Amino acid sequence: MSQVPFDPAAIRQLAAILTETGLTEIEIAEKDSRIRVVRALAPAPAPAALATAAAPIAAPVMASPTNEPAAPDPGAVPSPMVGVVYLSPEPGTAPFITVGQTVTAGQTLLLIEAMKTFNQIKAPRAGTVTRILVSSGAPVEYGEPLLILE
Repeated sequence: MSQVPFDPAAIRQLAAILTETGLTEIEIAEKDSRIRVVRALAPAPAPAALATAAAPIAAPVMASPTNEPAAPDPGAVPSPMVGVVYLSPEPGTAPFITVGQTVTAGQTLLLIEAMKTFNQIKAPRAGTVTRILVSSGAPVEYGEPLLILE
């Protein structure tokens, strides 16, 4: 069996793309080589517990009574994918974040379920959560603002 040289820089770049996009797997292939990087996630909530989470677990937590779009807001954290939002790790537990909470870069803000996979959405930077624009169990689109982090 011959050993194929690999490019550590390419693997690091793919890992960075996984982190930035919230994806769990990425693969590139060129000629006779292929690199696949898979990111393990924290255990997902039990499927039986999720059956009860079809309806929102709690009312939306918002600092403002309006649900106006926040896309132009420089502090908006956009959804990296299409899916269903969950604000807590499992039904009946405390949410990952609350309005007014200070978070660190890389801290889990919420989960988005896409194709039966729970993806942790992490804080892109440190800051204070000033608004949460989604409610648990709600569908979200790619690029839709999830919360405001200032």
